[in-house]
Amino acid sequence: MADFKNIENCNDSVCIDAGRVYDSCCDRDCLEDLRCFFLPETQTLINNALSVRLRGAEVLNVFIDVEPVNFNKGYYSCDLTFFFLLSFDLYTSPSSCPQVIHGIATFNKKVILYGSCGSVKTFSNVLGDQCKNHHSNTVLGNNTPKCVVSAVDPVPLSARIGTIKDCYECSCCIPDCVCDAIGGHVVTDIPHGTPTIYATIGLFTVVQLIRNVQMLIPVYDFCIPQKSCDHNANTEPCDTFSRIQFPINDFFPPRPDSVDDAKSCGCIDGLTDE
Repeated sequence: MADFKNIENCNDSVCIDAGRVYDSCCDRDCLEDLRCFFLPETQTLINNALSVRLRGAEVLNVFIDVEPVNFNKGYYSCDLTFFFLLSFDLYTSPSSCPQVIHGIATFNKKVILYGSCGSVKTFSNVLGDQCKNHHSNTVLGNNTPKCVVSAVDPVPLSARIGTIKDCYECSCCIPDCVCDAIGGHVVTDIPHGTPTIYATIGLFTVVQLIRNVQMLIPVYDFCIPQKSCDHNANTEPCDTFSRIQFPINDFFPPRPDSVDDAKSCGCIDGLTDE
């Protein structure tokens, strides 16, 4: 136990309420042959397409559901549903220029992490859109830890045109907030044998379970800004260009085993920052 008598007389320690990461994991997933969903007019183009090339991919949204694991106290199952926006070059004839089309793909992932135990009920008036207590102006928050998912945009690997063969491929529900990214509702109930696009992407993720706790931390000073705001929007272009670091690595690409050495190398006189 901490000596609270000494803490009360100490001027450089404060108690804060902050999110503590109880458990986390990182993962790389190679998602092969993800079924893509398209707008009706785009699906018509795919029906007559010859080939396709994957241009890019980005994470649109992640739906998260956290539930306690019954057989392992303190652990939680995080069910993650990823929604991706994929861009393709679609070729409809050997001599024509490709058409750029967009589609949506989904991926489900489950992670089990430790989130500690707790049985208290937390009441506050600033918890957001939790269930409100009608007898007061307080808000009740549950005791489930918060799951936070971080992901970079996926690495586009490949794409191919195939035909739908299994019934489960049509049993997918894309929410409206995701469909808005391509401007309408995608088609999910197309018949078997219809051409569609399957994409392969690489995904890097970090998943964290966070719980708010009270912690005693040392305080050095208030966070007073040390930099003045720049109000000069009419900076001369040459002045801006003169402050850009010379792109040494673009002219002399470093070897994989010398990247760290290149960062600290000062042998090229006049090309490094002072």
